[in-house]
Amino acid sequence: MDGTAATAKGLAASPGALAGLRVVDLTRVLGGPYCTMVLSDHGAEVIKLEPPQGDEVRDWGPPFNADGDASYFVGVNRNKRSVGLDLSKQAGREVLLRLLEGADVLVENFKPGSMEKWGLGYEEVLSKRFPRLIHCRVSGFGGEGPLGGFPGYDAVLQAMTGLMSINGTEDSGPTRLGNPIVDIATGLFSTIAILMALHERERSGRGQYCDMTLHDCGMALLHPHAANYFLSGKRPKATGNPHPNLAPYSKFKTRTCEIFVAAGNDPAFRKFCEFLGIPEVAKDPRFATNGQRVVNRDALTEVLNARFAEEDGHELTRRMLAAGLPAGPVLHVDEAMAAEHTAFRNMVAEIGEFRALNTPIKLSRTPGGARSAPPRFNQHGREVLLARGFTEAEIAALENEGVIVGERRK
Repeated sequence: MDGTAATAKGLAASPGALAGLRVVDLTRVLGGPYCTMVLSDHGAEVIKLEPPQGDEVRDWGPPFNADGDASYFVGVNRNKRSVGLDLSKQAGREVLLRLLEGADVLVENFKPGSMEKWGLGYEEVLSKRFPRLIHCRVSGFGGEGPLGGFPGYDAVLQAMTGLMSINGTEDSGPTRLGNPIVDIATGLFSTIAILMALHERERSGRGQYCDMTLHDCGMALLHPHAANYFLSGKRPKATGNPHPNLAPYSKFKTRTCEIFVAAGNDPAFRKFCEFLGIPEVAKDPRFATNGQRVVNRDALTEVLNARFAEEDGHELTRRMLAAGLPAGPVLHVDEAMAAEHTAFRNMVAEIGEFRALNTPIKLSRTPGGARSAPPRFNQHGREVLLARGFTEAEIAALENEGVIVGERRK
């Protein structure tokens, strides 16, 4: 554990459900690192092998921490051990192969074909040398097909998979989601794929290749818009805050703040109106059923905005929740981090000066969480190699040859 554990909060309270799992992580930026962070939160040992330039998101700031690493890196690389390794050198590839001995999982997000060019392809080399290894590749579009091998970044895939087209309003036009949802989803889907492959390995004794793409994972997020299109044949459009299939399911103004309310069915809407003291609205033919409310959404919005205008949104939504009606204030990020329930759910981890969102996966017997602060570049180079049987002389030679890289190359 990090030496600052004495001032820590939200640390993992057990070795974790994945204790004993060994992961070699060759990923950079977000999709792959998010995946390996999830695995590490639950006990997997993750060795992060960084290229000589380091993971480029170490530079994606400000803000930067005291070590000069950007928040973008800090937020998704806790618990890992960093080794600077130059895979362009044959000796670097030999180091990787030695580190894969006994490893369970390899995760990488090089351009498709890179590993094969280096003589490290799964089918030709890795599956034969390490038959139990699970090799997960994260790429933009996969290695084959009309877009195979092309580079992919989150916002580009938001655009190409239709996600931007259903975000925003008619006035704004297609709008990028404010967080890198495709990268994060790809990290989560990759985690699921790896766990499935590990489960299957218990039966077969064999590893396999997981072909994970930003393209596929972005498309998988299109519910209910793809389902609406498949059934109606109509092109989905951006609706802003309102739900395309439900009403009321949107944002409204109050005297003190904006709130979001959600009535998922007709009985819930009748209860909603009773609670607000406007039972006649639920009996209005324009609003009696969800289908009618969706058609007459603008009229319903006008009624509800008038009803909410003089309310304290924070107090009102707390009463609504207590009555079983889904609602909540629209909070800014700093307000959400400081909320009482955030603390109760242990969703912010602290280790010394390091603070980050904690794992949302709550297991009763093997709880996970933060274990150590994100590593400095090559912080664990010697430690990792010594633990894998490299001698001091071998490590010194690798450092002298620039195979193990101590300082980032700019």
